[in-house]
Amino acid sequence: MSAPRPIAEVAGRLRPLAPAERVRFHRQMLLPGFGAEGQARLLASRVLIVGLGGLGCPAAQYLAAAGVGTLGIVDADHVEVSNLHRQILYGPADVGRPKVEVARDRILAINPDVKVALYAERLGSENARSILDDYDVIVDGSDNFPTRYLVSDACVLMRKPNVYGAIFRFDGQAAVFDASVGPCYRCLHPEPPGPGQAPSCAEAGVLGVLPGLIAMVQATEALKLLSGVGESLAGRLLHYDALEMRFTEFLLARDPECPACGERPTVTELIDYEAFCGAGAAQAPGAGVREVTAAEVRALQQRGEEFLLLDVREPLEAETARIVGARLVPLGQLEQRLGEIAAWKARHVVVHCHHGGRSARACELMQRHGFENVENLKGGIDAWSQAVDPSVPRY
Repeated sequence: MSAPRPIAEVAGRLRPLAPAERVRFHRQMLLPGFGAEGQARLLASRVLIVGLGGLGCPAAQYLAAAGVGTLGIVDADHVEVSNLHRQILYGPADVGRPKVEVARDRILAINPDVKVALYAERLGSENARSILDDYDVIVDGSDNFPTRYLVSDACVLMRKPNVYGAIFRFDGQAAVFDASVGPCYRCLHPEPPGPGQAPSCAEAGVLGVLPGLIAMVQATEALKLLSGVGESLAGRLLHYDALEMRFTEFLLARDPECPACGERPTVTELIDYEAFCGAGAAQAPGAGVREVTAAEVRALQQRGEEFLLLDVREPLEAETARIVGARLVPLGQLEQRLGEIAAWKARHVVVHCHHGGRSARACELMQRHGFENVENLKGGIDAWSQAVDPSVPRY
């Protein structure tokens, strides 16, 4: 455990509080050890939030309300209906709008004095340094491993604290990775999971309130780092089990062999993180599988060509949205139920899931069992909804 390290850049931007600020933040300033100086530090601070999903939305709200002076928000996505149960900055009227624009409007409604910088783009190796450079603390609200490794490496190279959070089904975790005082993300996860080993929330599900709780931990840690109060989560991982309502703390140590923050670092520049996170297997899932577009599948239907359209999603997903005529066999049951579709071993089969990942694995499994003409629907049912039949709900 360690006290937050002073952030020199914030100290150099301090100014006296205005009378209105003293009124607005009075109760926060009453806190022992916080006072007017702590509030002045928040007002002078700059925080970047990477990802405006379940974690980024509540973190942005609490940081804005607490008086953080500048919030940068990074997200290239648009609001979708399936976001609304957990991404609480958005409502039904916002569906289709860029997330950063909706978030800016909500943040300014909470605190019109916050400066909001929008980055309607995906964070990548080519832009990470230029975006992160202006900020004191980075809050990682991303939902994928390439971005997490990118944020971690950039923060190590640029000596910035990385406030980490992650969620999965009923579980969440949070930590502060600050290589100046403790381990980085690579010390916890030296290698990314293999392809298909860590399902996304779209595949596995997530309890709507869970990211709110983890995001509040992240916001708390950011405020402590900026104001200089309390002990940070550097060197600790906080795990939350919502079903058991139990918090568990794990101590983390810096790995002297860590390629990013160890004694002989080999990560000296940002790399291709999509390739890095696919490096655990001999080939990425689906690499040996032919793909077919939604428009091409629709053309097959219109020509009356005979083929099996196989849906490997879960039953609840099929209740939400389905392609007429598709046969449902969830991926987890597919190997045991291949006998049901054995008549198609030498015939044309098109497999689909939500976005194409599970169906790629299904195609590989079927090929290993002798299916000769299997194709993966590129982009899954989501691509079908966008390119062929908008009446099929997106989720």
